[in-house]
Amino acid sequence: MKTILVLGAGLSSNSLIKYFLDHSMEQDWQIRVGDIHPENAVENINGHSRGEAFEFDVHNLKQRSEEIKAADIVISLLPARMHHLVAESCVEIGRNMVTASYLSPAIKVLDQKARKKGIILMNECGVDPGIDHMSAMQMIHRIKEEGAILKAFESSTGGLVAPGFENNPWQYKFTWNPRNVVLAGKEGARFLHNGKFKYIPYHQVFSREEIIQVPELGEFEVYGNRDSLTYRETYGLHDLETMFRGTIRRPGFCEAWNIFVQLGATDDSYVMENTEDMTYREFINSFMSYRTDIPVEDKLSLYLGIEKDSRMMERLLWLGIFEDTRIGISGLSPAKVLQKILEEKWKLYPGDKDMILMQHQFDFIKEGVHLKRFSTMVYIGQDTRHTAMSVTVGLPLAMVARRILEGEYKETGVQLPIDPDIYNPVLKELEEYGIRFIDEEIKISRTNPAQTGQSHT
Repeated sequence: MKTILVLGAGLSSNSLIKYFLDHSMEQDWQIRVGDIHPENAVENINGHSRGEAFEFDVHNLKQRSEEIKAADIVISLLPARMHHLVAESCVEIGRNMVTASYLSPAIKVLDQKARKKGIILMNECGVDPGIDHMSAMQMIHRIKEEGAILKAFESSTGGLVAPGFENNPWQYKFTWNPRNVVLAGKEGARFLHNGKFKYIPYHQVFSREEIIQVPELGEFEVYGNRDSLTYRETYGLHDLETMFRGTIRRPGFCEAWNIFVQLGATDDSYVMENTEDMTYREFINSFMSYRTDIPVEDKLSLYLGIEKDSRMMERLLWLGIFEDTRIGISGLSPAKVLQKILEEKWKLYPGDKDMILMQHQFDFIKEGVHLKRFSTMVYIGQDTRHTAMSVTVGLPLAMVARRILEGEYKETGVQLPIDPDIYNPVLKELEEYGIRFIDEEIKISRTNPAQTGQSHT
């Protein structure tokens, strides 16, 4: 019998745990699930005879070492800042580890030690990052095999509410970690467009969106996501003229969210005074000049140039940011106050469904013809527990871990899922769960092939 150790039983874990339990009898697996709140692990195991739940504290070195030593593979679904602790113990003890999170510098430096131990530390195996890597690399390799020259690659993903459930003025609800949504864009955006490097500072990220078309779903907007340039190295695309990675939202979201960015309400660098007694209205007012002759709504309208009867003001009023509701918690940063307000309004209600939307665009020259290939994935969740986010994070992570556990993938060191030996079987298995890409190709021209990509002005 082999033991699979799952550390963390939060929102994204249930699909992964269910996958392991569903295959546990035929594969002779035992699944141990540890969480700082053991009731989460108990709920996800749901009484299965092959599952064990226990309380786990990643900072308890003795417990961490004992659990890892007793396991055949470790899956870390802990907060990203804790992965390196698990990775360090895995390297010391000699156990393979898989995570869904972005590869951190703290794990990257363990590459040589992991290779000497003969183990793998596999990162970025969720949806984004994860499925985006695997599907993009599969198409990039296919285009090269066709003898074409890739000129531009653009990739965007969004965690959204499904059509029919976008029933508020923002057409948005939290489908994953609210804090990550509030702090999105903090690092600005860096990308390559038509051979020119572009750098967008945080205060401009949400005013530089572009529009994409999704078959049967219509228009969506995209804003730049972090540093797209690092993926030139990851994907081996050094000769590209355009490379861009973005986040997808419904039209109008970026303009509205930019109000909070310009206001300063997304700042997480300092603690505000007396937030326990402050009201939402006072919170908003604290960012503007001192005036007693006009109400806060008018001050905001004048300060940011928002028409009082506009769609933008409707969104703000709906959030309740001008109400005299007490925050009631001390020691909060502006970003945490905003998060509290949004969590009350942007929560999924019983019966709601979420959606993961991902689209890749490839511009390439084949036999003298400039072509554009769209590859689009739309996946809708079952309910508020078995969400699209949970499924598309948990399933690829579980499938990658399974292949490492069974010895099908034998690479060592710090890795990403960009090798055909790992992404081909995983993408094929994901299709069995309804997670698949639909491809469409259009002819652009026979001349002027340099004009590729979207208009990232």
